[in-house]
Amino acid sequence: MAKLVAIYKTPKDKAKFDAYYYSTHVPLAKTIKGLRGYEVSTGAIGLPMDPGNVHLVAILTFDSAADIAAALGSPEGQATAGDLGNFADGGVDLMIFDSKMV
Repeated sequence: MAKLVAIYKTPKDKAKFDAYYYSTHVPLAKTIKGLRGYEVSTGAIGLPMDPGNVHLVAILTFDSAADIAAALGSPEGQATAGDLGNFADGGVDLMIFDSKMV
């Protein structure tokens, strides 16, 4: 399996971010071919003594890192990546990696 992890920093307006993310960005991302799973964090993110500056974490699962690369190069992937500027005003870090269960 391979993962694409999106770590969204705290936006200027959390309610506006959430409304756009769930009504527009998630449905757009779910059109990407090869996507096997899409999960998001719920509740506070960070250590109990330091909540940090992260608003939401999304984990998208694919069969391989090569599949992620192909997905990001597709029209659907390009549209999804291009959509980040419409709502992620706090910034977003993207990480891609292969994974295995141990």
